[in-house]
Amino acid sequence: MDYVAFLPTASVVTAATVSDLWNRRIPNWLTVSGLLIGVAANAATGGLGGLKASLLGAGLGLLVLLPFVLLHSLGAGDWKLAGALGAFVGWEVLLNLLIGSFFVAGIMALGLVIYKRRFMQTMRNIGRLLASMATFHMPGPEVSLDNPQSLKIPYGVALALTTLLFGIGKLRGKL
Repeated sequence: MDYVAFLPTASVVTAATVSDLWNRRIPNWLTVSGLLIGVAANAATGGLGGLKASLLGAGLGLLVLLPFVLLHSLGAGDWKLAGALGAFVGWEVLLNLLIGSFFVAGIMALGLVIYKRRFMQTMRNIGRLLASMATFHMPGPEVSLDNPQSLKIPYGVALALTTLLFGIGKLRGKL
């Protein structure tokens, strides 16, 4: 990720963070336009190879997170943000960002669970979620984002923080 690629990427994830923290939503206008800008920029600068890398990145972001959206454990805005981010950075960098963001989100979740004193309930819900994924059945409403009692981590914020840290590390030659 070079400086030219980092600026629009950072702009999209920063806007997504502000929206996710303020409204608990990442709007379609941001994710769809981000995806289109990412594809267009990569096609313009990298030709057919850039277009291919951009589309593979968008596809990877959408494919990897789709099961979590279908299980209602991840919001659609977060999912679409991963697709837009993949369009900007390509599949190889996106894979690193997704892995890193899972750790960042996990740290955020652990902090929230400890703060809210809901460790045992969270362990039961994780078990239910894993069982539902293994059996291809929808989990109960207690582990859904639709449950007003559930603790929710803004995954878009975790993804954005990971992206910004990765981009800064790349620019400084540390990664």
